[in-house]
Amino acid sequence: MADGLTIGQAAAFVGVTIKTVRHYHRLGLVAEPERDGSGYRRYGSADLLRLIQVRTLAGAGVPLAEIGDLLDADPERFAAALDDVHRRLTEQIEGLIARRDTLHRLTGDRALLPDRACAILDRMPGLGFSPDYVAGQREALVLARALVPEGFDGFLTQLEHLLDDPGYTDLIKRGWEAETWEPDDPRIEELATAMADHYLANPALLGNSTSLRAWVSASTRYRLINNHRQDQAPISARLTALTEAKLRSAGVPIPRH
Repeated sequence: MADGLTIGQAAAFVGVTIKTVRHYHRLGLVAEPERDGSGYRRYGSADLLRLIQVRTLAGAGVPLAEIGDLLDADPERFAAALDDVHRRLTEQIEGLIARRDTLHRLTGDRALLPDRACAILDRMPGLGFSPDYVAGQREALVLARALVPEGFDGFLTQLEHLLDDPGYTDLIKRGWEAETWEPDDPRIEELATAMADHYLANPALLGNSTSLRAWVSASTRYRLINNHRQDQAPISARLTALTEAKLRSAGVPIPRH
């Protein structure tokens, strides 16, 4: 019986495929054994040891191009090379974790909005706002952050004040209820007046001067954001336009449509 193992046996013992063993041979990581009298290559214990070392280092993330030098290095160089591989693997892991977290945050557009904005959106259902309203606000926030970044923080502060005001939240809910009204319903004008009066009685709800200036200087972008989804809520869009017109008449600097 011939001494040593066939390539298939050696591969099975080490836990790799025959194709992998041959790849190691091509790269010069494992020397090919001499052929026996029958013309077969036979793998001895030294060959198996080398295969195990190569497989283990490759499985640990060491690039195949570096394994040969690493196995032939002295203990100090070997330890230094492993430290370098450890550092690179750590960087790759951190990058993958960041990508995974980004994918996780995509739920609810969290990849597109900061935590502060998400916290505002998370409050809305508990205050009685419908899922459709919250979805529209989420999309508007994404647009606002991208189109008017200089006014975004001030806009978030304004929203925080608005959600803290029960009178405002009641008016907004009435505005969404108005979608069931007829377009010429006189209550639309009355509600717009009530909204404008509430803003004027509570100036903090209008936002700070820096934020207002940012919106005024970006009137075209403001119009894009303000008109978002208006086809789905035409009465609310009209209500907003009437309210803004009343505020402008009172001297509030709101961009014109």
